[in-house]
Amino acid sequence: MEPRLTLLTLGVRDVARSRRFYVDALGWPAVLVADDIVMVQVEPGLVLSLWDLEAMRAEVGTVGDPATASITLAHNVSDPAAVTRVLDEAVAAGGTLVQPGQVREWGGFSGYFADPDGYRWEVAHNPGLVVAPDGTVTLGPVG
Repeated sequence: MEPRLTLLTLGVRDVARSRRFYVDALGWPAVLVADDIVMVQVEPGLVLSLWDLEAMRAEVGTVGDPATASITLAHNVSDPAAVTRVLDEAVAAGGTLVQPGQVREWGGFSGYFADPDGYRWEVAHNPGLVVAPDGTVTLGPVG
């Protein structure tokens, strides 16, 4: 099997609230909006799906509580100042600051916010992370 991720789905308690956060407040481009699901284009070839939690459970079975999910999503930016700016934008849009930006022992700078359902987003500047024009990601030494 080829390694591939084209759709990442988060179960959300209130689809309209998630749409207001991601699409209306953050300005992410919606590719599908319906009563029980909103999909936004986050990268070429990757869609973030925000699906009604109860509808998700009806189809896939028991899933945990979003606020305690053992997952983080990452939004990488070009410099430490952009980390702070993006965290501020997320909070202004209705997110919750979990941890302000700070220098990390791995050599980068990052902080965390939670979306309205509690999913944690890391906003990071990793000087060793390079995204090529074709979307390929490479990691090199940070320092």
